[in-house]
Amino acid sequence: MQPLTKSYSDPRSHHVVAGRHRGRWHLGAIAVVTGLALALAGCSVPSATEAPVTPSAWSSAAAKHNEADAQFAQMMVIHHQGAIEMADDVADRASTTAVRDLASRISAAQGPEIDQMASWLATWGEDAPQDADMMGMEHDGMDMGGMGQEDAMNALASATGVEVDRKFLELMILHHLGAVQMAEEEASGGQNSGAVDLARSIVDAQEAEIAEMKLLLSDLPPE
Repeated sequence: MQPLTKSYSDPRSHHVVAGRHRGRWHLGAIAVVTGLALALAGCSVPSATEAPVTPSAWSSAAAKHNEADAQFAQMMVIHHQGAIEMADDVADRASTTAVRDLASRISAAQGPEIDQMASWLATWGEDAPQDADMMGMEHDGMDMGGMGQEDAMNALASATGVEVDRKFLELMILHHLGAVQMAEEEASGGQNSGAVDLARSIVDAQEAEIAEMKLLLSDLPPE
């Protein structure tokens, strides 16, 4: 399509266009431009029933949560930190490639989830995990068959050879079972859609890893 001003920018056409024709063209051009402007304006203006989504409206929706959401985020951050500590400890020490790979994957997956949950807590105006009052929030998911995080790390540190793999898998299975229980409680009792979605994702991912770890454990040579 040629520009609308083409006939007037070309000197060869000046002697053809009479003054009255030029005036009629200008009136027509104004009408066309005005019509285009109105059409574009009509496309960009929301209807009376469609209020535009503002940043403040998004923040308000994102901040909707209940006590279950806050406790889930606070406790799961700590729980994930424990899993990463264990995984990083054996990522280079495990005797099998499969266990080393699993440990690396656990660490890589749970790091971003920690960042997401910490961000939610800040948005909600809730205490960060290290500042939260955890009294009364004891949970089976925070231990591994009666063994706390410090005991688990000591057990891994004292293991050698294939025993590193075995001890890591046994402890991480228990650790994942605790996370699944915590996540299932959030999925059924949480209010924030993002936190509930993450909880369901944790259930799916960690149940799959539990099945994988049981297979790896069964493939290890006997003690």
